[in-house]
Amino acid sequence: MTNIQERLLESKMTEIEQARSWSPRVISKFETLIRSGDDLSLYRINPLAFARDRAITEAESIDLFLHATRSGLFEMSWDVVCPQSGMVLDSFGALRTLKTHYVCGLCDVSGETNLDDFIEVTFTVSPHLRRIPFHDPHSLSIEDFHWKLRFLGDARMPGQQVRFLDFLRGLVRGLAFLPPGSTTSLRADLGPGALAGVNIQTQAAFVVAVAGEPATAPTVLRVGYDAQRFSPSLSVVPPGPVVIDVEHSGAVRGSLLLINWPPEVLAQTTKPALEFEPYMSGGMLLARHTFRRLFRSERVDEREGLGIRQVTLLFTDLKGSTAMYERLGDLNAYALVREHFALLGATVQAHSGAIVKTIGDAVMAVFSRPTDAVSAALHMLGEIERYNSEHGDPSIILKIGAHCGPSIAVTLNENLDYFGQTVNVAARVQALADAGEICLSEALYSAPGVSDLLAGHAIVEFDAPLRGVEGNACVYRVVRS
Repeated sequence: MTNIQERLLESKMTEIEQARSWSPRVISKFETLIRSGDDLSLYRINPLAFARDRAITEAESIDLFLHATRSGLFEMSWDVVCPQSGMVLDSFGALRTLKTHYVCGLCDVSGETNLDDFIEVTFTVSPHLRRIPFHDPHSLSIEDFHWKLRFLGDARMPGQQVRFLDFLRGLVRGLAFLPPGSTTSLRADLGPGALAGVNIQTQAAFVVAVAGEPATAPTVLRVGYDAQRFSPSLSVVPPGPVVIDVEHSGAVRGSLLLINWPPEVLAQTTKPALEFEPYMSGGMLLARHTFRRLFRSERVDEREGLGIRQVTLLFTDLKGSTAMYERLGDLNAYALVREHFALLGATVQAHSGAIVKTIGDAVMAVFSRPTDAVSAALHMLGEIERYNSEHGDPSIILKIGAHCGPSIAVTLNENLDYFGQTVNVAARVQALADAGEICLSEALYSAPGVSDLLAGHAIVEFDAPLRGVEGNACVYRVVRS
């Protein structure tokens, strides 16, 4: 029977129910997960998978877990995942501590990743609400410690339905904890290729070639371990039986996963990336209004930015705002501008985006998907048109521009912001728009799904100089029909 802290659950669920308007049964489905889900289902939850399995929208699922985290029912983590093994290499509890450099001892690879490439944001039930074994890794069996604690179970071999974990388990020749100040012995039968050992906590690893004539008597391989590195006594062992004696001289418990890689795997010059079920990336989360509102204290490390492979930035501005201030006076004009900010903010949020900042009468918004940005732009013009028809003069006249590309997430003026050429180009594209128009860069117009959204709208293609771009660039003007 699960041990639920009932008073905490009841009070916090009431908070979540009142936080926003939820679709029918969403709250009950969420509470059922907390009460009846097994331990693994409450560890590193993918909110996109939760949405798919329970027939709710992704946006609502993400908001649900963000509100639950803010209330203390769940904990959020930024997990750096190896693209070739699906192993969670490191996990960070806050954006400001996130490091994008990764090392995978199993795959013998290292590198830098981006917020939207193999940085998955997941949610685990709080130990204050319901304690599960994964809150205390030392309590886990050796199998659960490896296969459930540190590996994603949904990673598949490229182009296949075979799970990578199932492939990997067929090559495992030993699993063991390494108590400090002890010698641990493992026995295995090895085929040609290589014997690799890795501590999945620290990514310390060693590789010994398996080659030559098969042996009938066991080969003894001694491996020293000091909690930082492994030091094997041999560089080559023959195929056949082997005894691996691991002498641990360190003061912290280690672990060892032994893999017998076959020659065909070793022959791969480039290890292919695995295929993963859709997950919420760090880049996707930064572009969500709810995250920015609930977690205002989240910051990128001020000493460095975090790269994003692709983000879509949208800028708006009011045409004739100076004349409007002169005609209406500062107070009345400002009230009108605030109403327009509210309309745009609601539209951005409805399309899974977030307002990054306002600059005078202008708005800078961010979206993780290009189609969301274009759809939001179209709806912005529709909302402004509706507002003008209901209120008459003075009319709000909007100009919109957008561009997608790589960027850097930074903290500027205590606010999560974006920096780089993509920001500059997006602002310049917006400056090319006239009253009631949307201008899109060629990169955004060519993004998957965008042309379908624009079917039925008048599109005018033209060349224009863009700051920082050599020569003229192709820009697409969308005139709402």
